[in-house]
Amino acid sequence: MPQDYYPVLLALGVAALVGLGMMIVSQLMGRQVGGRVKLSTYESGVPLLDRSRKRLSIAFFLIAIDFIVFDLEAAFLFPWVLVMRDGGWPLFWAVMVFIGLILVGFAYVWRKGGLDLGPRRKTGLSSNRGVVR
Repeated sequence: MPQDYYPVLLALGVAALVGLGMMIVSQLMGRQVGGRVKLSTYESGVPLLDRSRKRLSIAFFLIAIDFIVFDLEAAFLFPWVLVMRDGGWPLFWAVMVFIGLILVGFAYVWRKGGLDLGPRRKTGLSSNRGVVR
């Protein structure tokens, strides 16, 4: 059984040696230039226009987490499609329960506003609006 993993270990070893070799060759042959301009922060070759330590809204991270969760759950459906004919009706209903749970989770996130990036809007009428006197 361990001999089955030798090709994988060999591939990992070769990849590590190639990466290490490229770093060593780059260090030996590359020009070592330093200074203020070299150490300045830039993105895509363009200098920053504002400070780099500004605060970000947590909504961006929450949407990213939601995307990862729902994307992984959708990825679990691929193996089911491959074995659908062999699994029969019990497998079909098990996956329908799984999809139902995904939809319940999605509805909860949607209801709580987890997909909204804009500012919260107040709903309903204020005390003076819509009152006929």
